[in-house]
Amino acid sequence: MRIMNTEDNALSAVGVDADDERIYRDLLRHPRATLPELAVHTGRTTVALRRAFSRLEALGLVSRMAGRPVRFLPTRPDVAVAALISRREEGLAQARLAALALLAETPHLEHHAPEELVEVVQGQAAVVQRFTQLQQTATEELLVLDRPPYAQDPSEQNVEEIDRLAHGVLVRGIYDVSALEIPGKLRLAQESVAAGEQARISPEVPMKLAIADRRSAILPLSTDESAHADSAVIVHSSTLLDALVTLFEVLWRSALPLPAKPLGAFDGTADLPDPELFTLLAAGLKDEAVARQLGVSLRTVHRRVSELMDRLGARTRFQAGLLASRRGWL
Repeated sequence: MRIMNTEDNALSAVGVDADDERIYRDLLRHPRATLPELAVHTGRTTVALRRAFSRLEALGLVSRMAGRPVRFLPTRPDVAVAALISRREEGLAQARLAALALLAETPHLEHHAPEELVEVVQGQAAVVQRFTQLQQTATEELLVLDRPPYAQDPSEQNVEEIDRLAHGVLVRGIYDVSALEIPGKLRLAQESVAAGEQARISPEVPMKLAIADRRSAILPLSTDESAHADSAVIVHSSTLLDALVTLFEVLWRSALPLPAKPLGAFDGTADLPDPELFTLLAAGLKDEAVARQLGVSLRTVHRRVSELMDRLGARTRFQAGLLASRRGWL
């Protein structure tokens, strides 16, 4: 983590100019200094300081003291910034209302030209930004097909999704088996489930996809893993979007539920052997990936799988899956 330098423009997010912030910081260090004294400290003219204090006063960061010579008193930073944040939030709320009003003025979708129903996004940074925006606009439902390659670091949690879950948005995700073979990805998926996501696993996820409120979707232009998700298509309400929703629902019905609890946190049901191993096998991970997740050798995985099949009385892994399903393990 980088330690913030005192000269950083930390208050830019609430509308404070970098130069004005430096003057405010200097006033905090010299709260009763006169304008000439502050001019010496800051290297600015008294005229420039008067203009800066006029802006700071409008923002509520300083107040003029009575009497002569002219002095300004800094407002406590926590109080002043909290007020600026509140003012900014009110402005954002008004902007949202304005966006809804503009939407009401927009012609119905059926009158749009066909080329307006699809957007092409180029560049990895742009793809990440549009994916983030799509998540943020979801107010009711977010549908996601998850598989490599990733535009973002797959070892980091999707904080936007966690935020949507906290706001009551229904999130359903289908993870391709190849995604869960990435170290730490299964743990992150289970953390999302613990936060409220409904997640399933499938060996047949054909592409990456995210659909917000069934009104818009984003998907990559290429399924080539070497492309690193550097281009994508935005699809708005149309028969094409309806087809993508149908594809998700078909995959959802055939996918396997992802266990909500982290590895090793099962209830200890007597009839369920080796819960960590069984969770990974049920997810469809290969033995090598299972060994990496458990931190054991491949030989140990083979031995434990053999013991599991013996307990089930199964001759093949497919038969073991059927027998486990009958026992209610899946």
